[in-house]
Amino acid sequence: MTAASATGAPVVANRGAITACVILAVIMQALDTTIANVALPYIQGSVSASADQINWVLTSYIVAAAVMTPPSGYLANRFGRKRILLVAITGFVVASVLCGFAQSLPQIVGFRLLQGLFGAALVPLSQSILLDIYSVEERGSAMALFGVSVMVGPVLGPVIGGWLTENVSWRWVFYINVPIGMLAFAGVSMFVQETKLDLKARLDWLGFGMLSLAIASLQMFLDRGEQLNWFSSAEIIVEALVCASAFYIFIVHTFTARDTFVNPRLFLDRNFAVGMIFIFIIGITYLASLALMTPYLQTLMGYPVVTAGIVMGPRGLGTMACMFLVGRLVGKVDTRWLLFIGLAITAWAMYDMTGWTPDVSQWTIISTGFIQGAGLGFLFVPLTTITFATLAPERRSEGTGLYNLSRNIGSSVGISVVTALLTQNQQINHANIATYVTPYNPAFADPAISQALSPYTAAGRAALDGLVTLQATIISYVDDFKLMMVLSLAAIPLVLLLRKPGTPAKVDHSAVME
Repeated sequence: MTAASATGAPVVANRGAITACVILAVIMQALDTTIANVALPYIQGSVSASADQINWVLTSYIVAAAVMTPPSGYLANRFGRKRILLVAITGFVVASVLCGFAQSLPQIVGFRLLQGLFGAALVPLSQSILLDIYSVEERGSAMALFGVSVMVGPVLGPVIGGWLTENVSWRWVFYINVPIGMLAFAGVSMFVQETKLDLKARLDWLGFGMLSLAIASLQMFLDRGEQLNWFSSAEIIVEALVCASAFYIFIVHTFTARDTFVNPRLFLDRNFAVGMIFIFIIGITYLASLALMTPYLQTLMGYPVVTAGIVMGPRGLGTMACMFLVGRLVGKVDTRWLLFIGLAITAWAMYDMTGWTPDVSQWTIISTGFIQGAGLGFLFVPLTTITFATLAPERRSEGTGLYNLSRNIGSSVGISVVTALLTQNQQINHANIATYVTPYNPAFADPAISQALSPYTAAGRAALDGLVTLQATIISYVDDFKLMMVLSLAAIPLVLLLRKPGTPAKVDHSAVME
């Protein structure tokens, strides 16, 4: 069994192997959040789906993962953390293979839903294991490694997915999980010890059901709102009402019933409550910016998919470098200063992106991306550390589940919102710019312009419309970058609400093998 050293640090045999196998599980799950994106046109052709229908391949996975993240703590307590982690890895790999075998849209959507259900537990349970096997002084470095596995996945996903799709087949974006999953399963089976079971643990089915319904209807509302013109559609109205009603019932039930699905006492810990808001904002700004960058590079700048992924790669390098650096600073420098620096760097990167046009150089894209990634590196490690620093150890599994739920919802909401705003602002900007395009504009006196962009010919009007659309799209991207910059700046006051942790509570290290 494990023991404690004179310094209070846990003595854990095979700690490196345990760390490696749980990190593999996290990487496998993190890659699948974005690896299928670039393959969507190929999947669409294979299963004969429309552009609207193929989006379910993404939304089904996000919704399922978000819904099943919170109960991971209950499942770990009731059936054992090791057992649930092994089931999650196995189910995720099997569902990945089934996605690769899928021959129709209902099949691949159903299998992606299954993949999200199993994959939801991988991140919170892996994080909980790492928190248990490292001492408080060592958790900064451990969370740095964990953060790299979580946050670099969305960067590597499009690169790996694009290469596999272009050189092999779109089905291999799912098959790639098989070798990773086998290694993770073997490592967890050999080195991780089972936790004590709580046979009296019960799941609050009403709370779980209402929260699940609220999340699912919210995602549907955000994903389909722009397509259906928001509240002019009966479907959108119904989804909004269902979301609001389910969330209201969930809140009332949580604060009036006993042994509820979400323990409201968790939020009495100020650091945990503030951390939940913080990670939600980080989910919006980081993954939403990635969702914008891919079409920006491919559509506006004409980059091939693999080239776009390579240009975005330094963003992940900046994250990794600063995560390891900050991991060593945690405990030596006030965590709140590290968070302030991270938010300031992120806001500056977004400010720089508001000046971009399709003529921006590759070096500018690479350097700004590296800086933005560095900002995330300053945020993720200290935020994770300070969020759980004052939380009781027995509530840590439940806390990590809610923490990752907040990050997932922030990511999905951020992607949906910036995408909807991009489409809406394109139409508004197009109309505004078009008001200045008249046959009496002095610019048409130039023979070269009047010949190529003549408003009196069909070809000229088409060229003018294309030019206006391009400018409207550029401005729309700038508006989205401004929004994320404002969100980063608005989060800075939250740093003042965090308190420096005192003497940490003892941690139960019985989750690992001797």
